[in-house]
Amino acid sequence: MKVRIPNSGGPGNMNQMLKQAQKMQEDMATLQADLEAREYTATSGGGAVSVVVDGKHLIKSIKINPDIIDPDDAEMIEDLVTVAVNEAISNAIATAENEMGEITGGLNLPGMF
Repeated sequence: MKVRIPNSGGPGNMNQMLKQAQKMQEDMATLQADLEAREYTATSGGGAVSVVVDGKHLIKSIKINPDIIDPDDAEMIEDLVTVAVNEAISNAIATAENEMGEITGGLNLPGMF
């Protein structure tokens, strides 16, 4: 009795898979560079504080509306800055995860975002 082994496509199929993996890697590297070059802005306090971070999560600028500056209430400004910074960083992370997910098709790749 002979057993038939289904044709898995042979070496050509493996080469195609390797080409697809290489293309995905190249696309991810390109997107990574693009994401790192972008700037993400967030505000708090109804626009009283505005923070800009880059794709590497480094703060590029902080703007504080002078009308909210009260020397007796520095804690409020500290809170508004903290909220805006955290939101800007969250925006950068969420954008990276979403756009990388489009390339990887939802694959969970350890070490990537």
